[in-house]
Amino acid sequence: MQQAARGGHYSGGMASAAGKTEQIVQIDGRRLRLTNLDKVVYPETGTTKGEIIAYWSQVAHVALPHLRGRPVTRKRWVDGVGPADAPRDGFFAKQLEQGAPGWVRRMPIEHSAESKDYPLADDVATLVWFAQLAALELHVPQWRFTHAGGRARPDRLVLDLDPGPGADLAQCAEVARIARGILTGMGLEPMPVTSGSKGIHLYARLPTADDGTGLQSSDDVSAVAKELARLIEADHPDLATHVMAKSVRDGRVFIDWSQNNGSKTTIAPYSLRGRARPWVAAPRTWDELEDPQLRQLDFGEVLERVDAGIDPLATLAPPAPALASYLAKRDATKTPEPMPRAAIAAASDHVRFVIQEHHASRLHYDLRIERDGVLISWAVPKGVPESADRNHLAVMTEPHPLEYLSFEGEIPRGEYGAGSMTIWDTGTVELEKWRDDEVIGVFTGQPGGRLGSARLALIRTAGDGEKSQWLLHRMQAGAPHSSGAECTAVGRSPASGPTSGVSAPRVSAAAEPTPSASNVSQQIKPMLAENGTAGLARALSDPAWAEIKWDGIRAVGTWRDGRLTLHARSGTDITARYPELTAAGVLDLPSSDAVVDGEIVTFDAEGRPSFARLQNRMHLTRAREIEREVVRTPIVYMLFDVMRLDGHDLTGVPLRQRRELLEQLADDLDAPVQVPPVFEDLDAALEVSGQFGLEGVVAKDPDSGYRPGIRSSSWLKLKHLHAQEVVIVGIRPGHGNRQDSIGSLLLAVPDADGQLWYVGRVGTGFTDRMLRDLTARLEPLRTDEPPLEGVPKADARDALWVRPEIVGEVEFANWSPGGILRHSRWRGLRPDKTPADVHRED
Repeated sequence: MQQAARGGHYSGGMASAAGKTEQIVQIDGRRLRLTNLDKVVYPETGTTKGEIIAYWSQVAHVALPHLRGRPVTRKRWVDGVGPADAPRDGFFAKQLEQGAPGWVRRMPIEHSAESKDYPLADDVATLVWFAQLAALELHVPQWRFTHAGGRARPDRLVLDLDPGPGADLAQCAEVARIARGILTGMGLEPMPVTSGSKGIHLYARLPTADDGTGLQSSDDVSAVAKELARLIEADHPDLATHVMAKSVRDGRVFIDWSQNNGSKTTIAPYSLRGRARPWVAAPRTWDELEDPQLRQLDFGEVLERVDAGIDPLATLAPPAPALASYLAKRDATKTPEPMPRAAIAAASDHVRFVIQEHHASRLHYDLRIERDGVLISWAVPKGVPESADRNHLAVMTEPHPLEYLSFEGEIPRGEYGAGSMTIWDTGTVELEKWRDDEVIGVFTGQPGGRLGSARLALIRTAGDGEKSQWLLHRMQAGAPHSSGAECTAVGRSPASGPTSGVSAPRVSAAAEPTPSASNVSQQIKPMLAENGTAGLARALSDPAWAEIKWDGIRAVGTWRDGRLTLHARSGTDITARYPELTAAGVLDLPSSDAVVDGEIVTFDAEGRPSFARLQNRMHLTRAREIEREVVRTPIVYMLFDVMRLDGHDLTGVPLRQRRELLEQLADDLDAPVQVPPVFEDLDAALEVSGQFGLEGVVAKDPDSGYRPGIRSSSWLKLKHLHAQEVVIVGIRPGHGNRQDSIGSLLLAVPDADGQLWYVGRVGTGFTDRMLRDLTARLEPLRTDEPPLEGVPKADARDALWVRPEIVGEVEFANWSPGGILRHSRWRGLRPDKTPADVHRED
């Protein structure tokens, strides 16, 4: 095996596998344990597992462009393919295997019963991991995932030319040439791939939008492919058929058009096949298809072609969608900045970075790291922190082409980013972690450069994609990763009284003392949970970790100078509304300062959380009204996390350790504060919460850190009730006993782009007090024009429109096929949320 393949940086023994049965390797900082490297997988040729891993590492740079972003179905032969006279059957694996490394990228696909995670092959390490599992064949659809996680429209068309009994590969090549003539006439340029089995695949890139997704649906592409196959059969009935029945294929080539269906997959180019010999789905030239001795190629022959720079399918590689924003902002005739020479540039042997000093309207520094064929980029106004006790703001910008690694020059006035740009330092990165919200690695600059060697962490704090905000942190030399931070006893300072006995994390990269602030809770936005299923929750940890989901309002509490202040999720100061928690002397935490996370809850007469009853308190601002409701509607602050303690940032400390600290912090308090129990039996937690009519549970990964403001899959909501946050867009007047009041509210939910979509109306669940409060809040927001389109005439007929600024919550039975809430019932206002916080809960 080569020490370094073109697709990624290897260390730790990626030498020849001969005579070795196990090795530990690192690929771009990702650690893999490879076993049974000398096991024979193809008895006919004696090809071993080690050789298969070497093959994938060497062809990764040409194979990955055809795999990236697509869910990968694997066909595995754990005992090898067997000899030619006694072949073994492989088995298909669709859902991601349990125990998969956390760095394997995955995306959910909805099935009839539940959502299942599928792996994506976006890097060399994942390809090697597939090979370790004896996944010889990699099958993918013709579509990719969007950045939001949905299915994009297909970006390529495929025809599978399968020879029936009596037909051969040469006949497939003849049909391929006929198809080529038709497709070329349609403005599509097909490229052939000998399938590694019996036939030929024809691929053609489809026109795409600026974001790289196709313009037509899978059904549309399938219909075109079927019609093309039918035309070929009509003109050449003795040569080809488009009929799927095997009884009509004798002597003819079956043109399988159905593989363009969104639910079907095709063997990926450069994938091995589970045949008697290690054949490959090999890209070929049209000249090669003219050879009457045309045959399938094995992996050794494909390796020779790749090493010689032969990659006939390079033109099919989709343009990197990530560069669309870069190209849209620049005119190659007006700026010296580099334009990408290829759709996806070949990866180097190392992950590279560059830091550029950019004298634009204001001096700042641009940090760029190589990833997936582009440079992921951040603007860092103050540059790299010089020490571990400072964090610098970093704002994500659009990805840049790899050619930007060496760019220096003057961007002309009037152009985007105008000003001079010079290289501050450049070099390579040994990546330790790359996630959507966290990047960690050791950056080594040029000899004698300004950076030297530094372990840096980028942590996302707000937003997503371009303009999202991150912190750039220089980690202490030799400091452990944040999830591995150790705990040790730390007492109060002498000035703050006796030692509390509360444990806090050792000061490290994960727990640095942060500068004091008058309002720390406003800096720490609460971590958010994703919707989940019981199956996904069980995969988080073993044993499971589940907490009751309390039906109240989220509140981040800051303890400082002997007083507690409270802020809602939106950042609104709600301290004065809950004097039983915040008045002087009612709370005495054994800590100099702390930031905690929890839910403010009130209970009904049967001891169950009541969001409707909490409405009596959550909107009050007048001291006398608040004082009266403290007695009428008592509350409890249910704590479930602590993010800061005695000057130490705990967000990088594992949850199980934060929980221990929280329990000690809240022990023996007289105030209405509780730390509810944790369940290590998920089924028991669900049963208990259902038995008592609670909203549901939250399953959490006990080894996870706290991600402020991030909706993370480390926390999963499992609800018994269907609840949906909504934006009020209109009022329908009441009738009968509500003639002078609100009859129903017209509701909307924003999509991923912030556009409002009508989801129906709600007219039940209101108390008289709620109706009076809603009228007072909505009347000043009245407007003549509806704030959205698509409201049915029956609902819009007598509607009074309001500006979409107020958020509420409803419970409902289910969603209609048209996206309307069925049997909805009003639960109350959500003053802790803004319309930007609302998303559809499926």
